[in-house]
Amino acid sequence: MAAGEYENAGEYIGHHLVNLTYGRLNEGTELCYGAGVVENTHWAFARCAEEAEAMGFMAFHVDSLMWAIGLGILTMSLLFFAARRASPEQPGRFQCFIEMIVDFVANTTKEVFHGRVMPIAPIALTIFTWVFMMNLMKLVPVDLIPYPLEMLGGVEFQKIAPTTDPNVTLGMAFFVLLMVIYYSIKVKGWGFLKELSFTPFNTWLLIPVNLLLEIIGLLSKPISLGLRLFGNMFAGEVIFLLIAALFGAGLLYLPLAAGAQVLWAIFHIMVIVLQAFIFMVLTIVYLSMAHEDH
Repeated sequence: MAAGEYENAGEYIGHHLVNLTYGRLNEGTELCYGAGVVENTHWAFARCAEEAEAMGFMAFHVDSLMWAIGLGILTMSLLFFAARRASPEQPGRFQCFIEMIVDFVANTTKEVFHGRVMPIAPIALTIFTWVFMMNLMKLVPVDLIPYPLEMLGGVEFQKIAPTTDPNVTLGMAFFVLLMVIYYSIKVKGWGFLKELSFTPFNTWLLIPVNLLLEIIGLLSKPISLGLRLFGNMFAGEVIFLLIAALFGAGLLYLPLAAGAQVLWAIFHIMVIVLQAFIFMVLTIVYLSMAHEDH
């Protein structure tokens, strides 16, 4: 809804920070708006933040999944279209733009990754373009899509920027962890287990301590990778919502809100590109460390 249709700014912001959640409502769970309690356990869409919280871990953020998958398909389609229409004799503007991105990612990978670049560069390109597209949704006005969906389709919650959802960012980071483990085993073989067991203390007596330290260090990389992206995007989203709430404060605040909206959007363009670049570079660094065979 528009900012002016809420009792206060806190209610407006809280509403926009809730995902469209589908999960299991267990028997005895209190329903929203004083509708009683759940009589039989069933799966349904949450109608308020309390129901979404009651669904627990086994729930799906449908909006995050749909937007992330849709933007991934759109990104791959644009790259595929550019590749099919590529012409060395008469390159168009779109082809030149895509080639600039590909060259930028390829050069960055060569500078950061110490090994055979060929299998890593496509991974880096996919990560950079996909994260950039998901971050780019932050520039869409916060009520432009959710408000029509709620008025016309009855969809009460809708978050269109997937990277403001920690489930999305940590999911991508977990996939990076799987790639790190895969390449570590592929390159080092049993040496990877030896590395975990005898680093930093090269003695049999301290193997449990080494394993504890190395596993914590291994897990901390994707967790920090995912939370860094989520934290920056979520903070930017809250500021956009605060500015949007200012539009509903009255005509006197409209110039201030409009100016703040433009300035924050311009600044956030740099944040969007920078966070996609950082996520890509750290992924390359972690994969490069996995390829280092001491």
